[in-house]
Amino acid sequence: MRATKPRALSARYDRRTDRVIVSLAKGLEIGFAPHSAQGLEKARPADLATIEVSPSGFGLHFPRLDADIYLPALLEGILGSRNWMAAHLGALGGRAKSRAKAAASRRNGRLGGRPRKKSAA
Repeated sequence: MRATKPRALSARYDRRTDRVIVSLAKGLEIGFAPHSAQGLEKARPADLATIEVSPSGFGLHFPRLDADIYLPALLEGILGSRNWMAAHLGALGGRAKSRAKAAASRRNGRLGGRPRKKSAA
């Protein structure tokens, strides 16, 4: 993996831009918003002050939060476990507004709202 995957040399939190900045071995830097990564959603700037890079360069550890991020997954846009990502993306989709969604909601309201679930008797 060391020959084919980018590794982190260092990582820091930039308060001004509210981004975790990771310096990679190839001279590239990437940044991401901490609130968009699992385990860092509610982190305060003081919690992000210390970031440890694993000896392999493939992991970032946030000791104050006891949270870890796997760098190869981060580079693929995966910011958490499969369940966490599904819940996070589902919540974003649920907030989407469209004319069709608004019209369906109005029609549903005129009919008395969402039908009740049938109980198993």
